[in-house]
Amino acid sequence: MKKALILLALLLIVVALSGCQTFNYYRQAIKGQLSLITSEERTDKLIADPGTPADLKRQLELVERLRAFADKELKLPIDNHYKKYADLHRPYVVWNVEAAPEFSMEPKGWWYPLVGRLEYRGYFSKKAAQDYGASLKKKSYDVYIGGATAYSTLGWFKDPILNTFIFEPEADLAETIFHELGHQRVFARGDTDFNEAFATTVGQEGARRWLQAKGDAVAQENYLAELQRTDDFVHLIMKTREELEGLYGDERTEDGKVKASRKPRPASDEELRREKQKVFNRLQSAYAKLKEKWGGNTDYDDWFSHELNNAKLNSVAAYYDLVPGFQRLLQINGGDLEKFYQEASRLAEKSKAERQNWVRTLSKTGTKSP
Repeated sequence: MKKALILLALLLIVVALSGCQTFNYYRQAIKGQLSLITSEERTDKLIADPGTPADLKRQLELVERLRAFADKELKLPIDNHYKKYADLHRPYVVWNVEAAPEFSMEPKGWWYPLVGRLEYRGYFSKKAAQDYGASLKKKSYDVYIGGATAYSTLGWFKDPILNTFIFEPEADLAETIFHELGHQRVFARGDTDFNEAFATTVGQEGARRWLQAKGDAVAQENYLAELQRTDDFVHLIMKTREELEGLYGDERTEDGKVKASRKPRPASDEELRREKQKVFNRLQSAYAKLKEKWGGNTDYDDWFSHELNNAKLNSVAAYYDLVPGFQRLLQINGGDLEKFYQEASRLAEKSKAERQNWVRTLSKTGTKSP
């Protein structure tokens, strides 16, 4: 009842601040969150229940160990997060809509109460996300709709374990849990890139430490190889984004973010479309070479099998653009996670431009912590 009242209060705030379309969006969000809450079951009861499938029980017990590790070794605020389980009977908990102009890498943003401006819009229904994406395409946006297996409510609610990620391989499950708990530790209002890169760094570092503590050399080797493939993939995408920025004549803001230029475009729309397609063709060829380097690994085949566009490339940048800076910040602090969190918290209190510049500078020059 308390949670329902909080959601109702938020809805009333939204009604006061927004028009019909925004009201409908928040209505589906609140309905989706309530549906999730009503689906939750306590994990201790499920573990004790002889009727619980053995594979689910095994994974729930693993999450209990991951929570304890996050609390003791990673200094993350576990509170009562991941103490309940919900089976949503679908592969993703939400579908995020991201958009960018056809001829710019500048991501579209949306304003939200309490958290500020973010570069995605989440829907609990795939169809609702697709319908909204279709409306953006009619306005000449490149649109990417990606399913998310987990998300953080930033402490407003106790986040549950979901069927959408519970059966991930152990290292990936650990990374997911630690990533989402990372959002509980540090969050900068209205800064998607900062928040996701910080949480990604926490998730990856936490998973590495978990596997190291277990002494599973094979699992460590496999996970490090996975991270290397991710790094190769990200570098390929970031290089392509830079190429497209040059093609479109994009500019950079003081905080290093991409912004569409107000100057006349360097070519006609048809010429830009042809050149844009050539860039994506080169990206596909470069990926084929990467696969050879990886020994034929198919981790990213599905990603490349669907339409490539500006918004899809931006979805990668949001998570990884600032990761090198956070990795350097952790290194500067001798791998001490508590000091790392404190430095990241201080950055989160700065202006968006200042903190983004700090993190970008850290990745390039190794500047000491802020």
